[in-house]
Amino acid sequence: MIPDLGKYAVEVLSAYGISLLLLAVLLGATLRRGRRARAALREIEKERGTHG
Repeated sequence: MIPDLGKYAVEVLSAYGISLLLLAVLLGATLRRGRRARAALREIEKERGTHG
């Protein structure tokens, strides 16, 4: 069921679209940063010879 947005339909739908796009970008950046941090930690642990 889609609500009737009247004359503001373009503005509302574009705001939703931009919000979803920003959330996707933030999620991607967070995942990428996490992978880099895990790789750096593995490298440090390998150099020091300590494993969990």
